[in-house]
Amino acid sequence: MKTDDLIALLASHTPAADRHGPVRRFALAWVSGFVAALLLMVVLLGVRPDIAEAVSIPTFWYKLAYAGSIAAAALWVTARLARPGVHVGGAWTLLAAPVAVGWSAMAWVMIHAPAGTHLPLLLGHSWKVCPILIALLAMPAFVAMLWAVRGMAPVRPRLAGAAVGLLAGATATVAYCLHCPEMAPPFWSTWYLLGMLIPAVLGTLVGPRALRW
Repeated sequence: MKTDDLIALLASHTPAADRHGPVRRFALAWVSGFVAALLLMVVLLGVRPDIAEAVSIPTFWYKLAYAGSIAAAALWVTARLARPGVHVGGAWTLLAAPVAVGWSAMAWVMIHAPAGTHLPLLLGHSWKVCPILIALLAMPAFVAMLWAVRGMAPVRPRLAGAAVGLLAGATATVAYCLHCPEMAPPFWSTWYLLGMLIPAVLGTLVGPRALRW
């Protein structure tokens, strides 16, 4: 058999690549991580008892939108970093935008707050545990997204690991919003963000090893 005939024979028996496989893998990992964060929040922390009243307050939706928009932007960044040769580009701006909006809301509230209320607005009642709880709720999504990204052959594993961690942290924060009674923008624009950054730092550290392929 000639070489060209052998190549043609082998090519004819090669199954077609599943172009949607990575997308399904990615979606499965994110949905699984979000559901796990919700379940952990309900079992370990519980939904805030006044949730029916809270959903009628605009600031509840503001903080939920804050976490959700960071999660959406981090999802886009992670998806692009997971693919070799794909540039992140304007996704960085999209990721920075909700953080800037949160800080702007914090500044506006602080400027207009009465004297003596600034520190309580910033610290709330749960600043000591809030970032830690978010980081713990993020762990299922963190592990699941590392698995998904590893299968997509990232070429910048440290940066991809940081994006995975931020995505996991923001995903967990969306679930945490249903438990946390804190409503002031100075609180959630500070401590929620810190909770998201903890798994991002962890992703930076483990990315080169966990995302090796």
